[in-house]
Amino acid sequence: MNNAFAFDERLLKAAAEAEQAAAAEFAEIDRISQHGTAKVLRAFQSQRVSAACFAGANGYGYDDIGRDTLDRVWAEVFHTEDALVRHHFVSGTHALSTALFGVLRPGNVLCSVTGSPYDTLEEVIGIRGSGNGSLKDFGVQYAQVDLTAEGRPDFDAIADGISGAKVVYLQRSRGYSLRPALSVADIAKIVGITRQVNPSAVVMVDNCYGEFVDYDEPTDAGADLIIGSLIKNAGGGIAETGGYIAGRADLVEQCAYRLTCVGMGKEVGCSLNQCRSMYMGLFFAPEVVANARKTGVFAATLFRRLGFSCLPVPGQTAGDIITVLVLRDPAAMEAFCAGIQAGSPVDSYVTPEAWDMPGYESKVIMAAGAFTGGASIELSADGPMREPYAVYMQGGLTYGSGKLGVLQAAQTMLERGLIAL
Repeated sequence: MNNAFAFDERLLKAAAEAEQAAAAEFAEIDRISQHGTAKVLRAFQSQRVSAACFAGANGYGYDDIGRDTLDRVWAEVFHTEDALVRHHFVSGTHALSTALFGVLRPGNVLCSVTGSPYDTLEEVIGIRGSGNGSLKDFGVQYAQVDLTAEGRPDFDAIADGISGAKVVYLQRSRGYSLRPALSVADIAKIVGITRQVNPSAVVMVDNCYGEFVDYDEPTDAGADLIIGSLIKNAGGGIAETGGYIAGRADLVEQCAYRLTCVGMGKEVGCSLNQCRSMYMGLFFAPEVVANARKTGVFAATLFRRLGFSCLPVPGQTAGDIITVLVLRDPAAMEAFCAGIQAGSPVDSYVTPEAWDMPGYESKVIMAAGAFTGGASIELSADGPMREPYAVYMQGGLTYGSGKLGVLQAAQTMLERGLIAL
């Protein structure tokens, strides 16, 4: 590799060895990417995507051909009855909140079977904060089935915990925890338990960071609804904003009523000039997700050689694009994030600092030099400034740039005396 960035030669040697060690895993990632690309291309063709779909609409958005065709493409790719793909969703949390409020009613029970939900959902549910219109304020009860000591779903406890639940909620990604991300096989097992114990319950999956990392999706495993963000995997680094909800048609309709208003739902909401980027983002998504996963595998392989614990462990089935590096030192977190920022194409000259981000209980440090603000399908690294001082790295639009960013993070730590070669 042309050493244009003046990396330590010992670091380049370690990187070359790590890349060679990851070759078999890279090959499997490429096979999954090709499978995902075939699904997307076939859906574009069968739903007759044309240039007219990119024009968008204004006003009320009645008969918006681009919006409506994109919903059908999405439903075909994810093997669902219907989908709601909108730039109106401001984040994955917004899409998840819309789905929860759309499906749940006063007196219903929401049961999370993957332990505590992601930080930004705590106030939505009413676990933290009160009086601001949370689910708890509207009379929705919350129950939780904790994970095992190994961070795995407690399948025996799930069977007991979901008996009265209206929604059985799964978070596929690890969030800010050290647990493994859920595999599609894990989700299939939870769906099977739900159908046996509480067949009328809605199985809802937070699919953020999980799209296209495996051959199948949660809906192939029987999930009723999946929800995600377009500035993560499914937008391919091209969608400028937005999110999606996909699954059973009746449930998607309820969610659409929550997003707009009862009686109108999906029929309104113009796409403006967002359609082309959302179509292109989905088209590129399987390949971009593959690049992000390769970047993560490279980072984990390299940093293990440098003496750090990393997740997922070798040989573990990937459930998301996140790679966790357990650095166990706030200074190491700051150095790693500074390196990722310095290795970014945008805002490489700034230094990230921990701050009180809205929706999070602990201070969070975040490196994200992205073309789209906050787009974690682009190379980024973040984490709460608390024990065990783990940094959560994700993204990488291209493997080459992702690799350089990881090397810059390692170089920064080396220069600050936080690693030894």
